[in-house]
Amino acid sequence: MTRTRATAIGFIAVLLWALLALFTVGTAPAPPLLLNAICFSIGGAIGLIWTARTGGLRSLAGVSWKVYAFGTLGLFGYHALYFSALRLAPAAEAGLIAYLWPLLIVLFSGLLPGERLKTGHLIGAFCGFAGAALIVGGGGTGFNADALPGYLLALACALTWSGYSVLSRRLGSAPTETVAVFCIATAILSGAMHLAFEETVWPVGTLGWGSAIALGLGPVGLAFYVWDIGVKRGDIQLLGTASYAAPLLSTLVLVAVGIAEPSWMLGLATLLITGGAAIAARSSFRN
Repeated sequence: MTRTRATAIGFIAVLLWALLALFTVGTAPAPPLLLNAICFSIGGAIGLIWTARTGGLRSLAGVSWKVYAFGTLGLFGYHALYFSALRLAPAAEAGLIAYLWPLLIVLFSGLLPGERLKTGHLIGAFCGFAGAALIVGGGGTGFNADALPGYLLALACALTWSGYSVLSRRLGSAPTETVAVFCIATAILSGAMHLAFEETVWPVGTLGWGSAIALGLGPVGLAFYVWDIGVKRGDIQLLGTASYAAPLLSTLVLVAVGIAEPSWMLGLATLLITGGAAIAARSSFRN
C-alpha cells in the first residue's frame, strides 16, 4: 500500500467523525458511557467478524498483551477523559482544549523515525486550530478558574489521543485487526463505568437505536480501523492537520439538517481550516 493511499484511507476517519455529533443527538437521552459501550460493542463485533472471514483470528493470538493494553488505553482513555472533562468544565472551552490533539499529532510526529516536520506543517496545524477554536469555542463564555480540573482532563484527553495516534506508528507490525479487540475491551470498560456512575436510559425508538447503530458502524467503529491504517502507513502530519476538518464538517452537517445556524464565524473557520490543510499538503508533497 502506498503512503498516499494510506493517507486517503486515514482521512475516511475524519469524514466519519464529522457525523459523530449528528448521530449522537439522535441517541438522546442515552448517557455517554452507555452509548460508548453500545457503539464499541458494534464496532468490535464487526471487526471480529471481518477478521474471522479473512482468516486473521490466528494472527490476533500472536500479538503481545502490551499492544492490546496500549490500544485499549488509547480508545477508552480518550473517551473517559473527554466525557469527564465535559462534566467538570464548560463544554465549549473543554472541547477546544481537547481539540489540541491534531496539533499535538503534528508536533509529536517530528520525533518519529523517518518523519520530517516542516514549517508548512506547523503553520497549517495552527491555522486549523484557529479555525476549530472559532467553531468549538463559539458558544463559550470565557475560561473559569473553578473548572480547572475539567480543563486539565481535557488536556490529558488531547495528549492521550495524539500519543495513541503517533505511537501507533511504532506498532506498525501489529495488524489493524487488533483494533477489534481494542473496541471490545473499551466496550467492557465503558459498560462497567456506566453501571458505576450512570443511570441506565436506553436510546428511544427507531431514531434512537438507528443513530446508535450508525455510530457503531461509522464514527465509533470503522473510523478507528481506517485511522489505524492512516497513522501507521500514511502521512501522519498531513492527517493531523486535515483532522481539523472534522469539527468544520460536523457543523456543516448540523447546518444542513437545520440543527445549527450558519454564521460568519463558520465561513472564517472554513477558510482557516481548508487553508491550513492546503499549506500542510503543499509541504508534504514538496517533501
